[in-house]
Amino acid sequence: MMTRWTARAWATFVALTPALLTLAACSGGASDEAAAPTPVALVTLATAREGALTDRVTLYGVTEPGAGGTTALTAPAEAIVVQVATPVGTRVQPGQVIVQLGAAPTTRLDIAKASADARAADAAYARARRLRTDGLVGDAEVEAARAAAQSADATRASLSGRAGALTLRARTAGFVDSVAVKPGDLIQPGATVATIASSVDLRARFGVDPTTARQLRTGMPIRIDASAGRAAVTVPIASVSPIVDPTTRQAAVFARLPAGAGLAVGEVLTGTAAMSAGNRAAVTIPYAALLDDGGQPYVYVVTKGVAHRRNVRPGTTEGDRVAITDGVTSGDRVVVDGGTAVEDGMTVRTK
Repeated sequence: MMTRWTARAWATFVALTPALLTLAACSGGASDEAAAPTPVALVTLATAREGALTDRVTLYGVTEPGAGGTTALTAPAEAIVVQVATPVGTRVQPGQVIVQLGAAPTTRLDIAKASADARAADAAYARARRLRTDGLVGDAEVEAARAAAQSADATRASLSGRAGALTLRARTAGFVDSVAVKPGDLIQPGATVATIASSVDLRARFGVDPTTARQLRTGMPIRIDASAGRAAVTVPIASVSPIVDPTTRQAAVFARLPAGAGLAVGEVLTGTAAMSAGNRAAVTIPYAALLDDGGQPYVYVVTKGVAHRRNVRPGTTEGDRVAITDGVTSGDRVVVDGGTAVEDGMTVRTK
């Protein structure tokens, strides 16, 4: 049988209910918080150590003809371009036709005039010799006629030889580096028609910051890697030019390439050279330990099972290790695997 609540009892119950609910909630939260496990990250650690590290610089460049590696093909006489037989970039062999020229009208007229002059001079020399036999002229007249005939014959031979050399051929093996004409062009004697870059005299040209260039010296070894999976070669630096290119703002480093490297003109190269500072002591860590936060490099150093974030200043990289100039000391244990799941102050355990 239900007991009737008095008005005063009911009012007292309503007033106490919120307080009782709050007390129950607080009691449950404290229990849940006490029961929550401490976050633990699973990581791999490595020890920062002091050792010798070589300062190295990476250079970027291309192959280009060496000092004597480019041959110019020129027009032997005024001529008209008939055909460009071999376009730019084509690999060529000695004797291969590059450009076919034809004699220009002026050249044909010069050859015709030279031939007529030579025939007339030869006839005059023959006549002078007959007259000398008859005693009608002296030796001086015969010698003058002979000299004139000889000069006219040489002029005719020269012009005829130029006309016969209007087929321009490669003189060495290599690549067609440039063609400065097109069919129908009228070109003057001595004008450059095309250039051939030799494939046996190549050099590497690297652009480099002027400050870095001052630390590189002739004879230093440089490792050169090319594209297309070719084997790397190590050669000495041939020269360092301190002259800064006004466009790129870079100095230049040159190295001769071996003939057997299989490289072509214009191939992109990557070079690695040791700086003149040589080896120096440095605290190094595995490169994998480095993390980045908006451009700020940092690592996690673990002490007594707890990870602590430290901002660092990385230096030279060699292989899989990087020098740390500030933020880590020799003997520190740093996280190298699992660091992305770690937070500052988190407990960690090793794999």
